[in-house]
Amino acid sequence: GSSWNSCDFETDLCEVLPEFNLQPGWIRRNGQSGMGPPYSDHSGNESAYFLSLSSETQSAALRTNVFLPTEEHLCQVRFHYWISQRSGTLMVGLQKHSEDTVTNIWQVSGEPRNQWNVNTIIINSTEKYEV
Repeated sequence: GSSWNSCDFETDLCEVLPEFNLQPGWIRRNGQSGMGPPYSDHSGNESAYFLSLSSETQSAALRTNVFLPTEEHLCQVRFHYWISQRSGTLMVGLQKHSEDTVTNIWQVSGEPRNQWNVNTIIINSTEKYEV
């Protein structure tokens, strides 16, 4: 069977993103926080929480827990994202435990802006890894 870990930020961070991996610059907020768009989450809920970069922050990473190898079934990472007018680039990296470097496996910059987008990444790894 497949096991899904869902992350909605409603109470805090979730199992997939441990607290200590949240770098300064990330804010957990909702559309009613008075910080400008987005004014709701991807489903249109104004009180639902999401993570946002503070306007002063140039760059910040989010790091997942360690995932186990996925030989029997593929690992799928699905996420919703919002790029504002002032934004730069959103990148997803993969770090396998035998490697010191993070390999960039997906990135987007600019378009389409000021709307929620969704993306799914399939990860193939025969060793433990972090995203």
